[in-house]
Amino acid sequence: MDSRAARLSGRAGFDAGRGLARVPGVTWEQIIGFALALLFMLVGLAGCVLPGIPGTPLVLLTAIGHRLYFGDASVGNWSLAFLAGLAALAMGLDYLAGLLGAKKMGATWRGVVGAALGAVVGIFLGPLGILAGPFVGATLLELVGGRRFQESARAGAGAVVGMLLGAVGKVACCVAMIALFAVSVLWNTPAPVP
Repeated sequence: MDSRAARLSGRAGFDAGRGLARVPGVTWEQIIGFALALLFMLVGLAGCVLPGIPGTPLVLLTAIGHRLYFGDASVGNWSLAFLAGLAALAMGLDYLAGLLGAKKMGATWRGVVGAALGAVVGIFLGPLGILAGPFVGATLLELVGGRRFQESARAGAGAVVGMLLGAVGKVACCVAMIALFAVSVLWNTPAPVP
């Protein structure tokens, strides 16, 4: 053993044979599990703005899976309940924001229904469809209802603005969920053994 390894071997958590330092009381399994959970959560964060990836549900399911696997060394029960509440809030914001945006810009019930239907159809048409779907849906159903094109297009624009604001709210909730998960797991990590 060289002199550096000899000096460090007296420190807690240093493996002189491998030259690696680790946190006392934490296993490699926990470190890898935490890193994988954060990776899945970052994919969930991307899913808040990308179609086809469940954003906040993926973050919540990852936290639940981490809790089931690691038990008390994972996210706490109260934190998990708060994560579920944030996930529900994010999904509600995502759904209602487009509808309320259309309503705020003067849409009738037809425009609100059109925005919701357009959003569902737009999911299957990629990123452009996600933006254009609520606009086209609200505009078309307003036109079918007998409104002028300008009023109908204004309702469609409100649906798009509301949807974008809903996405911002969903991203904010998802970031808060990831931060709460990380803090809770680190808080519940076993203390170093003297």
